[in-house]
Amino acid sequence: MTRKSVRERVLVVGGGGREHALAWAARRSPEVELVLAAPGNPGTREVAENISVAATDARALAELAVARGVTLAVLGPDAAVAAGVGDALSAAGIPCFGPTAAAGRLETSKVFAKQLMQRLGVPTADFRVCSSWEEAQAQLRGRPGEVVVKADGLALGKGAFVCAGTEEALEVARRLLVERELGEAGRQVVLEERLHGEEASFFALCDGTRARMLPPARDYKAALEGGKGPNTGGMGAYAPPQLPSWEELNRQVLTKVVEPVLAEMARLSCPFVGCLYVGGMVVSGEVRVLEFNARFGDPEAEVLLPWLPDLLPQLGLAARGGLEPGVAPRPTGASVGVVAVRQPYPAPVQPGGEVLGLDRLPEGCLAFQMGTRAGVGGRPEVSGGRVVIVVGSGIDLGAARELAYRGIRSVQFPGMRYRADIAAPADDG
Repeated sequence: MTRKSVRERVLVVGGGGREHALAWAARRSPEVELVLAAPGNPGTREVAENISVAATDARALAELAVARGVTLAVLGPDAAVAAGVGDALSAAGIPCFGPTAAAGRLETSKVFAKQLMQRLGVPTADFRVCSSWEEAQAQLRGRPGEVVVKADGLALGKGAFVCAGTEEALEVARRLLVERELGEAGRQVVLEERLHGEEASFFALCDGTRARMLPPARDYKAALEGGKGPNTGGMGAYAPPQLPSWEELNRQVLTKVVEPVLAEMARLSCPFVGCLYVGGMVVSGEVRVLEFNARFGDPEAEVLLPWLPDLLPQLGLAARGGLEPGVAPRPTGASVGVVAVRQPYPAPVQPGGEVLGLDRLPEGCLAFQMGTRAGVGGRPEVSGGRVVIVVGSGIDLGAARELAYRGIRSVQFPGMRYRADIAAPADDG
């Protein structure tokens, strides 16, 4: 389906690095005449008009979109999906690239997603669902070796625990089910076999019935070099992944995962519109699904959006039900992003301290603000654990990596730390 050219008035919902990248991408699109960010951050202020409305305030966001003549809303964070922002915008007649709360259960409930995959025969890890401590004990006592314990609900990227053995898994399950360490998110847990292989993140733009695959990426969840330390929201990413057959894997994900899931969600009367993120593990040439997200990945979005051609027309087509299905062409070059965090992240951090050097980045380098707020004179200061991601693009992965690390060395704030092995040739996660 084609449509007449539209001068879009875009509302980006959220205030992190992914949303900064989305606002930046919207601003550079020739089809866009206005970009609003709600609530935005000091970085989005440079490319959009920030509006002080929370990303979870569905009613206020719908009213804002109507009042400002928004023609396309783009949902950023999972919390906005869970809060029903997509429902409210659609009810107000605003085309929305982002799912309803019911469709968003693919992310907001690990139990829903795993049971749906099992029903459809989507390749995934063997699993059991436990709703009580007693049930978890019984399951784990009969499951020796490595196991992944996952909280059912949203946990800011920190709800998956890779456990080396039964005792460690029991301790994690007890913290979630008994101590309620993650609150309602851990009311149920998924006990999952640990898969070994090469991780990759796959992205499908969806319009409810059709999907268009973007190139995949690779992100780094562990806090420390070499894949060590606790899981985080993401310490860096690069695209395309160092997999020799990633284009074939992309087609495999489309036919074996995305298309069956879209058909099932439509059958359940909650068609999925937005970006379906498929977190996968490549095992013996097959992608097995680790998780779904109901939005662009973060930090993968910050790497993909500067590297790919203008995506805004595709987001508009998806929101209006007119997406061209298939697999997007392979771009040239590569892109690498390195995240700078405030220590002791992923443990809670103290806010404060100016972020310096964002105006001294090497030519061709971009910085997207992830956890900042306006400080003295409106200058950015630290407000969260993940503070900024610096992105470099180049003719190949080596050139992109070199530029990203030159850029990250220009940035300074108190307690700053970053991983030194993002997109390294060994790439051991």
